[in-house]
Amino acid sequence: KVFGGCPVYVTDYPKDFKAFYMRRNDDGKTVAAVDLLVPHIGELLGGSEREERLGVLQQTMRDQGLAEDAMGWYKDLRRYGSVPHAGFGLGFERFVQLVTGLDNIRDVIPFPRYPGHAEF
Repeated sequence: KVFGGCPVYVTDYPKDFKAFYMRRNDDGKTVAAVDLLVPHIGELLGGSEREERLGVLQQTMRDQGLAEDAMGWYKDLRRYGSVPHAGFGLGFERFVQLVTGLDNIRDVIPFPRYPGHAEF
């Protein structure tokens, strides 16, 4: 209703809503993240800058109650050198749903998933 049924970009989410690896903005309250929200579908695109500052990353992990010992490998990626970088993802099935105009995402999944189907 508010945006007339148009897609909307949402940026700079509150830090408590997003993952520990997202880069904190200078205000200390938000992260450098963006989502493209599409009516009747949800999040189509999502992306964020990654936290390259080891000290900030460690503090965020403590704030979120993550086991730092289990994430040693991830901290080492920052400890031994990193550059500012980012990543994003596109929800493929949601994109197909948008392009085809189908109402239900289950109708566009090429390989349906259901209980008891995965053979491990």
